[in-house]
Amino acid sequence: MNSISTATPIRVAATLPKHYVQFTVRTYTRGIATTRLRCSGSYFSNNYTHQPATKRLIHSTPKSQIKEYFPPPDAPKIKEVKSAWVHPVYTEEQMLSVKVGHRDAKDWSDWVALGAVRVLRWGMDLATGYKHPTPGQENNPRYQMTEKMWLNRFVFLESVAGVPGMVGGTLRHLRSLRRMKRDHGWIETLLEEAWNERMHLLTFLKLAEPGWFMRLMVLGAQGVFYNGFFLSYLVSPRTCHRFVGYLEEEAVLTYTRAIADLEQGNLPKWTSEKAPEIAIQYWKMPEGHQTIKDLLLYVRADEAKHREVNHTLANLNQVADPNPFAVQYKDPAKPYPGKGLATLKTKGWEREDVI
Repeated sequence: MNSISTATPIRVAATLPKHYVQFTVRTYTRGIATTRLRCSGSYFSNNYTHQPATKRLIHSTPKSQIKEYFPPPDAPKIKEVKSAWVHPVYTEEQMLSVKVGHRDAKDWSDWVALGAVRVLRWGMDLATGYKHPTPGQENNPRYQMTEKMWLNRFVFLESVAGVPGMVGGTLRHLRSLRRMKRDHGWIETLLEEAWNERMHLLTFLKLAEPGWFMRLMVLGAQGVFYNGFFLSYLVSPRTCHRFVGYLEEEAVLTYTRAIADLEQGNLPKWTSEKAPEIAIQYWKMPEGHQTIKDLLLYVRADEAKHREVNHTLANLNQVADPNPFAVQYKDPAKPYPGKGLATLKTKGWEREDVI
């Protein structure tokens, strides 16, 4: 294979500094040629060098080699695409206060939801190669998770976690149109949750590049899970929200264990690595708190909020009660649920007195 490289000046928006983009033309014996233009972040990068690609399931690679899954729009007059939702700002104290928790099942609906999550957790552990060490086996090599293995799990988890909010929001939207009645604020919260989970996935794709096998697993899991959740939500929305609440409990546990691994020095590649720019902008990470550990703290905080939201929604009348996370209360002095992580006097996932 022969490689020819040339640096060519390009014209960019007036607000951007002048850069050069390197085009790499690779020729093969079959006469097939490909031209690649890489860009990273909000500016075009230069000094790219071609290195042979390797086929792996998912891996940590230099940022300049990771495929750009969501490049900026090719529109010279557009500076940025704005989101309809602004993520709340978390304080460090709030994120560190997040704990692993579990809501006990109280009726058959809860037990069905919990059982379904346990089956899903087993399948996810099997698919991502995760094994939690038993007491006394923490240093056993068979239980050690590398950066690659954690990213494998994160990508698979977030690709599934972004489904329930979209399904619930879509079905409630259609029911509101069909019955010509108000939805009481549920739709926006559910769609925002789906958007947030998608942002988690896009962030981790900046750190890892899935291979064909991982793509097939995600494709199969999404096809089965979306349709299964769709039908289940038609039958019992309450059970589905309880299911998501238990699923988010598992997500909080997963990220808590990853953070512990990082703090114990078991993930040396992430010790000083900076979080992707997309994460810094989305969570508004302050200077000095933009590492991978900080990223995991932010993601875990989001999952804890989803845990609170869905367990609370499961406690409500699915038809008549308003969404407590999207209303204004008559007495703002009392602790009520909101979009942020403000500490409540009772566990958020057990609240039944919010209406």
